[in-house]
Amino acid sequence: MTTATSSAASAQAGTAPNATQPPRPGAPRYTRAQVLPALLESRILILDGAMGTMIQQYKLTEAQYRGERFADFAHDVKGNNELLSLTRADIIGEIHRKYLAAGADIIETNTFGATTIAQADYHMEHLADEMNRESARLAREACDAYSTPDKPRFAAGAIGPTPKTASISPDVNDPGARNVDFDQLREAYYAQAKSLLEGGVDLFLVETIFDTLNAKAALFAIDELFEDTGEVLPIMISGTVTDASGRILSGQTVEAFWNSLRHAQPLTFGLNCALGATLMRPYIAELAKLCNTYVSVYPNAGLPNPMSDTGFDETPDVTSGLLREFAQAGLVNLAGGCCGTTPEHIAQIAKALADVKPRRWPSQYRDAAHAS
Repeated sequence: MTTATSSAASAQAGTAPNATQPPRPGAPRYTRAQVLPALLESRILILDGAMGTMIQQYKLTEAQYRGERFADFAHDVKGNNELLSLTRADIIGEIHRKYLAAGADIIETNTFGATTIAQADYHMEHLADEMNRESARLAREACDAYSTPDKPRFAAGAIGPTPKTASISPDVNDPGARNVDFDQLREAYYAQAKSLLEGGVDLFLVETIFDTLNAKAALFAIDELFEDTGEVLPIMISGTVTDASGRILSGQTVEAFWNSLRHAQPLTFGLNCALGATLMRPYIAELAKLCNTYVSVYPNAGLPNPMSDTGFDETPDVTSGLLREFAQAGLVNLAGGCCGTTPEHIAQIAKALADVKPRRWPSQYRDAAHAS
């Protein structure tokens, strides 16, 4: 076994050297990636950047999305990025490696839309399980190749919100109408999480949450999976504030959002997407005062601009400078990028945050932990 492979295996098992998990009353006992809490105590960890932004750089055609396997598929598939884990694994693997080379500690699987509910838009729901397993395998292989004893890397199973919402009517004339229910979401999320687990992920990332009820279905499904398998993986939760009201789309403030999901005992809790870092700052500051867990932030590269090469305006030095200020203010434990960010953004973020101490838990939780 090579040094990289050996250290990667240690990272997945949670036995990385010189790391001791800090006491955390009532914390879950993880069966994978047990070392992550200790790493979050020691430094600000770096998440990767946007998968979709990177895929766009390849300017793939409909035929390239299809590959040979789906050349005769009856429906258009261009834009189904999760399909690329099956038809262009070389591209997905290359993107993972670029983010790891840039300094990411955690990379996300290419599975944001790999649920049966989301894949139904492309008539490919029957492929969701395979997409998740293969995407997890690609991320796992990349992490294994880049892990070292001093810098283990981790694969996060990315679980997106689906294109449907359990809390909001799709029909303005019928407020009670719904196009999905809790049990349908739970079933789809369970299948996704199970395939990601089988593919070798270290943790789950329930992200870009715009509907708390959707997120509850995902977390319920993950908890069921833990009961069924005996595995317990770290869970990261990340919501998205959609406008200047400071609320997610289903109407909750960030404080209400936290209180609705804190029962899941997430390893990290934070915000991503929607707003750039500047507009996101007050909401991250609020979470930093509330959460008895580690706070994550991975904003878009500013606001959308269709004239930009990446669709967003902020250059790596701008985004990294904003996140450095967050870190210096003691707001974050994990940082990365969402839409419009590239390996260059992640490299600059990693460099800017390398010498900044991670956020400490608020005094009410520190005092309680000390007293126990």
